[in-house]
Amino acid sequence: MGATWISDAADERLADYRDLTDVALRRVIEPEGGLYIAESAKVISRALAAGHRPRSVLVQDKWLSDAEALVGDADVPIHVVTAEVAQSLTGYAVHRGVLASMHRPALPPVADVISGARLVVVLEDIVDHTNVGAIFRAAAGLGADAVLISPRCADPLYRRSVRVSMGTVFQVPWTRLPEWSEARAALHDAGFELAALALADDAVSLDAYSARRPERVALMLGAEGDGLSRAALQVADTVVTIPMAGGVDSLNVAAASAVALWELRRR
Repeated sequence: MGATWISDAADERLADYRDLTDVALRRVIEPEGGLYIAESAKVISRALAAGHRPRSVLVQDKWLSDAEALVGDADVPIHVVTAEVAQSLTGYAVHRGVLASMHRPALPPVADVISGARLVVVLEDIVDHTNVGAIFRAAAGLGADAVLISPRCADPLYRRSVRVSMGTVFQVPWTRLPEWSEARAALHDAGFELAALALADDAVSLDAYSARRPERVALMLGAEGDGLSRAALQVADTVVTIPMAGGVDSLNVAAASAVALWELRRR
């Protein structure tokens, strides 16, 4: 379709990019609208490499050649705007050159995602998009086979999650779980032991758990502050804790995921 210069932030062709900083709004309209926003050439390249399809591209004129190189000969509209229009439209100063509105792929069944997996990460109700993105990056870098997220967990395809993950949300297989009663059965039927990373009097230290690591492990992580819910702990087979020093009782959830994944990596 080629590049089209647009001078009005209210133009309906730009609707996918409007109010990107309004988290409450975007978490509703993006899944319902079947889209997500990819920000920066690197992230868009990884999305395209994963087979995701762009709906359109938004770019400032000085980066037009970069946007054209990204989409190649694909029949994708490229909307070219000034920096002022981009900021008025999105709600922030766009410094990363190019944004793309992408078709959101359908989520695969849980059974498909965990088939053949030996180490999966389970995220319960983590609402901070930065932590979700950082955990995906750790999962990709440290050898987790998949990520499963609870019904109320933050969207891994939200713009900030994607950016913090450095595009690894397109690399690591993931999907949403049902509620715990059904999720526990699905994981147990597939041969996984559920290991809850949490503080508890009867918790096993991470190094001790790693020494007897089961063949298939589902590592459960909860939100900052509250941690895993009572329901999650009740379905867990084992509670695992990272031994700490210096009067510190725990790590940020993303940091904790990296430590645990390193210790539980394939040997």
